This record gives sequence, C-alpha cells and structure tokens, in this order.
Amino acid sequence: MCNPNHAAANAKASSLSSSATLSKTAAASLKSITKSELAAHTSPSSAWVALHESSLSSANTAPSGPTRHIVLDITSFASSHPGGDLILLASGKDATVLFNSYHPRGVPPSLIKKLTIGTMEPNSFTSFYSWHSEFYTVLKQRVIQRLKTQKLNRRGSIEIWIKAILLLIGFWYSLFKMYTTSTSTTFLPAASWSFSMGIFAALIGTNIQHDGNHGAFARSKLINKLAGWTMDMIGASAYTWEIQHMLGHHPYTNVLDMVEEEKKERNLDCKIEEKDQESDPDVFSSFPLMRMHPGHNPSWYHRYQHIYAPFLFGAMTLAKVFQQDFEVFFHKRLYHIDANVRYGSLNNVMRFWGMKIITMMYMVGLPIYFHGVGRGLALFVIGHFACGELLATMFIVNHVIEGVSYAKKNGNGEATTDDDRMVGKPKTMAGDTPMDKTRQMAYERINSSGKDKNVVPAVPFNDWAAVQCQTSVNWAPGSWFWNHFSGGLSHQIEHHLFPSLCHTNYAYIHDVVEKTCEEYGVPYQSEPSLWVAYGKMLRHLRCLGTTKIE
Repeated sequence: MCNPNHAAANAKASSLSSSATLSKTAAASLKSITKSELAAHTSPSSAWVALHESSLSSANTAPSGPTRHIVLDITSFASSHPGGDLILLASGKDATVLFNSYHPRGVPPSLIKKLTIGTMEPNSFTSFYSWHSEFYTVLKQRVIQRLKTQKLNRRGSIEIWIKAILLLIGFWYSLFKMYTTSTSTTFLPAASWSFSMGIFAALIGTNIQHDGNHGAFARSKLINKLAGWTMDMIGASAYTWEIQHMLGHHPYTNVLDMVEEEKKERNLDCKIEEKDQESDPDVFSSFPLMRMHPGHNPSWYHRYQHIYAPFLFGAMTLAKVFQQDFEVFFHKRLYHIDANVRYGSLNNVMRFWGMKIITMMYMVGLPIYFHGVGRGLALFVIGHFACGELLATMFIVNHVIEGVSYAKKNGNGEATTDDDRMVGKPKTMAGDTPMDKTRQMAYERINSSGKDKNVVPAVPFNDWAAVQCQTSVNWAPGSWFWNHFSGGLSHQIEHHLFPSLCHTNYAYIHDVVEKTCEEYGVPYQSEPSLWVAYGKMLRHLRCLGTTKIE
C-alpha cells in the first residue's frame, strides 16, 4: 500500500491526466498509423508525434494488453507552442520522454485531445522505460511547489541575464585583444587572450546556449532562440547539438541498444527509420579512441585511455566544428537519429552555412590577418583546446564515473515488477545495482519506525526518472558558485529530470530531489567537489579500459 501523502499526490495527478487518455471506444474511431507513416512527418509543414498512453494516465497502472501510443499532429500548434519550435524536434518519433520531462506542470488534457489524430499500430515502439510509478509525478509536484514558495521563475532570472552579458563581453573582448595584442618577440600575450577566449566560449556554451536550446533561458521564444544561437557564434552548430543532446543523450542517458551494437560488430546497417532511437550517442560518439560504456568491447589501447583522455578532451570542440557538424548535415542523421527535423529546412540550412562562414572569418581569418598564417592557426587551436578541456572536464564526470550505472536495452536481464518485459537492471561497472541498496535502505528506515515496508512505493528499476538518477552524478551539490560557473552541470541529476528549468534554480531544488529520492529508495549520487569527481572519473576510465561486464 502507499502512504497517505503518496496516495493524495497520485490521486491529484490521476485526476488531471486520466481525461487525456483515450477510451477504447474513442481510440477505435481513430485511424491506425504505422511507424513508417509517422517517420514521414518530420518537417515544419507536417509534424506528427507519438505518445505512450500510460505516461498520460494514472500512475502505478500496468498495461493489461499491447502497449499503445496515440499520435498528435503538432503542425499548426508549433507556431503557438510556448517553447517555440523545440516541439518540432520530437516530430516523427516516440516523444514520450520529451513530453513528460519538458512539461513539469503537465499539459491540458483538452489540448492533447484536440491534437490527437490517430493511434499507432500495437507495439510499434518497445521502450526500455516504464511509466507506471508515481515517483516522477510526485517529484515534479514538489519541485514546482518549491519554485512557487521561493518565488522563482521556471525560465530565466536576473542572475542568468547578468551572467550572460558578462560572458559575452568577456568573449568578444578576449577575441579583440587576441587580434590586437602583438609583439615581434613573443607570442605569449596573444596566446593568453586566445586561451581566455576559449574559456569564455566554454562558459557561453554551458550558461547561455545550453539553457537557450533547452527553452529555459527566458520566457520569450525569441530570446531563447537567440541564446541558443550563441552555439553557432562560437563555431559549432546548435542544430547538431540539439539532435545529439536533446534527442539522444537526455532521453536515453547511458542506455545502449545491444541489438544495434551486435549489428555494428557484424558490419550490418539498416534504414534510419528501422533503427531504435533509445540509445545514448554520448557514450559512443563524443570522443574517438574512448570506451565509455561497459557494453562495448575493449581494445588494447583502451587500457591507456585514462592517460590520454585529458589530452583528447581538449580536441573535442575541434572535432565538433570540423567533423561532426558536417557529417550530420550531409548525411541528415547522427548515428541512429534522424536529423531531417532540423537540416530538412531551407532556413536552417542557410543558417548553418552562414554561421560557419562568418565564424571562420573572425575565428580563423582575422587572427591570420593580424598574426600571419602560422600564429593565426595556432591561436585558433589554443582557443579550442581551452574550450574543449573545460567543457569535457565539467560534463564527463556526470555520467562516466565510479558508482554510476549503465543500462542495456534488449540485453539479458531480470524482469521488472511492472510488467513481463525483459529489461536489464541498470548496473555499475562492478556489476551491482545501486538501486537495490537504496531501496533496501528505504525499507529499513521505514521498518525502524515500526511501519510496514510496503509504505515505500515500488519504483521499477527502469522507471524513466529513476534511471536518470541512476545514470547521473552531481558534484558540489548546493553550491551557488559552482552551479553558476558550470551552468548547472554540477547539478546534473536535477538538470536531467527538469531540462526545461533555468539552471539558476537547481541549487534551490536539489534538496527536494535528494529527499524524494531517499523516500522512494532511488539512488542520488553526488561528489563533494569537481576535483574529487575528476579523480574518480579517471580511475573509472582505467577500469573501463580493461573490463567488460555482460
């Protein structure tokens, strides 16, 4: 049984969402849509999305029959969507995770009903995740209540505006000084300003474009779009970033599709619409020569990755600017993710090429003009290495570190408690499941108070929100300074659970998230500082380089 607080919260959520679920009679009157039909509607002129019905209905209710998705036509609604054209990223696919994680206050059932045009064929999508727990629903309600109590805006704040202005001034001033600081005897002053420019570029990436492209920088759709545009300003494509980060990494953190991995090992490929979208591209695409998921086969050189990794991190942004952006643009896909949702638009194509040309002029052309070819190119590389090293240092420790869990879809694993599908429990590199321990601790805490352990609500191991907590790690939690410096990366758990919240809020809600995790027996891992986390990350890379878990 649930305790009264849990039951009350769940009843409130159920009353709001149950009306969004189509009755069997209503569903029968809608047309049946195939997966290929859905995948054909990925442009601004025709955009459809699929939503898992159980994520819209009462929590704790397992499906009695085949899983069912409803289909929404968001073409006309996109122009009036409060989050701007971010909604179009979800077109042509199962948007259940994006729908739930970007709307912490929920969506009016009447709007869902208005946009619904059909249902997917039964079992069109087989998801790793479960949506049959009250955990995320209760957590969202508590976080929204904390924001109301603290009188904090979900999107934007005076803090982020002040910081954004200072960072932009710092970037352009450093760039200007890099051009104009020149002596015939030493290269050091210009190199120092290039290094400074790279640091400011990294901080713009984490503090401005990150929130802008998540729709969290401001309430204004236009301001969010401009904030996201700063990614193009520092040389990389915001569209490629959106495709990898928002369609791949965020929804499916540390999840690896083992069927696709087996195909890769046999050099097999299939059409993009036949690929499973539930796989995290960050664990296999962010860095070459790196093994970042225990499901991958180790190579001989991986045993040294903890040594060469810090040097490789510095080249990350160079690879993004000159390799990944163009590969995704020309192939219209990022591994298993269809990129037509962005690069299928002529306006977006013009922006891509326009910004690439402009940034090359002031990032490469002008340094060469002022300092000569050799020094000009060297300045460009120095700035990128400073940018890449800082970015990698702050974010790799969030998901590739001792104690973090990894998930494998379609691999061998135990059956979850909510249904009879076979999914693997998220496990650490050591092969254990931290949620087993935290769940037992919650039971013991309840039993010590004389209550029945069943007062602790059951949260499936593959509950989406619980998986985010198992696969993410915080560092310096609660620190106002590090939260601002990192653009919220230090509160990675909060960011993954609430990507549409401005990062300036994370330091004020982390205790709510931590206490709710403790109450529900869900892991909440945090490290005291970035330096401790970085050391554990390097040790973890060393372990990943030699060991494979099945």
